[in-house]
Amino acid sequence: MSAINLHGTAIVVGDRGVLVTGRSGAGKTTLALALADHFSRRGLFSRLVADDQLFVAAHAGRVVCTAPASIAGLVEVPGIGPHPLSSVTAAVIDLCICLVMPDAMRRFQEDAVETIAGCAVPALCLAERNVTAAVPAVAAKLGLAPFGPK
Repeated sequence: MSAINLHGTAIVVGDRGVLVTGRSGAGKTTLALALADHFSRRGLFSRLVADDQLFVAAHAGRVVCTAPASIAGLVEVPGIGPHPLSSVTAAVIDLCICLVMPDAMRRFQEDAVETIAGCAVPALCLAERNVTAAVPAVAAKLGLAPFGPK
């Protein structure tokens, strides 16, 4: 299957790929930066894959994200603009975080799935622009410290 251009941000945390989607201004980049910082301070490998635009494609039933060459290794820092950041070239996505308006988020969510490039990806809907609540929710969903192995 050929790659699809998707509006989102992706990072790698340890051996897991995380895709963050949502409308413009929802806080995708801010959350991705906060997650990378949070987990790297706990000793996990954390790197940007791509910010704002991604190429997504199905490979062996899994979603793989890559950065368009024009923005590879750049992250849009709110209020400043594009800035270089350590990155990796691709990641298999294990979790899709869907940033939604706070009133659209259910307090307790059943196991949700988002279909991306024809593949089912575990999903978690979180309130946009709420990093404080999102970071522990993502850690819990991925089974990472303090909710899983350190």
